[in-house]
Amino acid sequence: MNKNRYRINSFFRILLLVTAGEGVFILPFVLARIFRPTFLDVFQLDNLQLGTLYSTYGVVALISYLYGGTLADRFQPKILMGTALVMTSIGGFLMSTFPSFYLLQILYGFWGFSTTFLFWAAMIKATRNWGGEQSQGKAFGFLEGGRGIIAATIGAIGILIFAKLIPVDINLASFSQKKEAFRWVILFTSLMVMLVGVLSFIFMSEMENKEKSQNLIIESSFKNILKVARYPSVGLLIIIVLSAYCGYKATDILSLYASEIMLFDEVNAAKVGSYQMYLRPVVCILIGYIADKSTSSIWLKRGFIMLILGSMLFASGFIKAPLSVFFIFTVIITGIGTYGLRSLYFSAVKEGDIPYAFTGTAVGIISVIGYTPDIFMGPLMGVLLDNNPGLFGHQLVFLFLAGFSVVGFIASSKFNSIVLRTKFSNQ
Repeated sequence: MNKNRYRINSFFRILLLVTAGEGVFILPFVLARIFRPTFLDVFQLDNLQLGTLYSTYGVVALISYLYGGTLADRFQPKILMGTALVMTSIGGFLMSTFPSFYLLQILYGFWGFSTTFLFWAAMIKATRNWGGEQSQGKAFGFLEGGRGIIAATIGAIGILIFAKLIPVDINLASFSQKKEAFRWVILFTSLMVMLVGVLSFIFMSEMENKEKSQNLIIESSFKNILKVARYPSVGLLIIIVLSAYCGYKATDILSLYASEIMLFDEVNAAKVGSYQMYLRPVVCILIGYIADKSTSSIWLKRGFIMLILGSMLFASGFIKAPLSVFFIFTVIITGIGTYGLRSLYFSAVKEGDIPYAFTGTAVGIISVIGYTPDIFMGPLMGVLLDNNPGLFGHQLVFLFLAGFSVVGFIASSKFNSIVLRTKFSNQ
């Protein structure tokens, strides 16, 4: 009886970690990814302005990642993550009022703080703790896959709410009707994020202090940063995360591609954004399990090969209406590469021979540069799409992605060499 209760409690806490891990990013990113044409319409934005909002988020996050990492090495994840979720949800209620572009910039800056300084490194450290010595691939694969299920589920509910509240055919709906329907999508999401934050405070388990058991002294934040930055694997992981994250950011425009190039209506274009997220759990969990049987570094190389293939297919210009099957096939290829990489690059921290005690600091250092696509990818895609309307603008975005994917493949090959050298030297 006690064993069953323990298993139920453990499952609930893991589910809570996964739900929190995606829930905190639904408002800043996922809604715009799924509903991009609608999002641009109801907020009266162009692609460059939306990209500027992401840049504002990224600039704040740039500083927050670094010092948020050292914070995660000092405080319990449940406190940091619960606070971040509640703060992020409050921003969602402001968003539902459809503020001006200026206020949206302030809001995205606020989210840059709440989702990174307080949340990101704490979540990664909690996941590494959960994975133990032998199951890092499974832990991060399950985290990323579970986040995909949460994003897809909330996205599907959002689409259902949006479609039900539009009293007429979507193509005939007025601006005010679309705006009011989308307001309820934002409000629903904000309430969900706040609920997860409250549950995190109450039910998320506390981590044992492994730093003491390893006799590693946590010194000043600045000394920790300098110490961890000297690990050779950290520099390569920065390049790997940077390249892979460019691929993830490019998926923001898939619903727009479906609308502009494949000529889907707004509801069906949103479904493309939602359905691709169902691919995420399958890919992440499967690759996480496989990676534990070999090494994460090998699968990082294979992930970049898939991303190169998918981005080059989009860049070719052959994917356009009415070739819907070819479009879906290429979305799947790109998704396998993108989500596979996301499930692996932080599980590779252990392979990089970085001590557990400095996990938060390492994640902070890697994220400072690795997540700079939050700053430049949005405006870059906006400029390319707005200045080159139609298919050509999308081709330029995916050609740019192909270039970064090649760089990521080279870095992951070098990282794999370091892992093999370390492994043989320890035998």
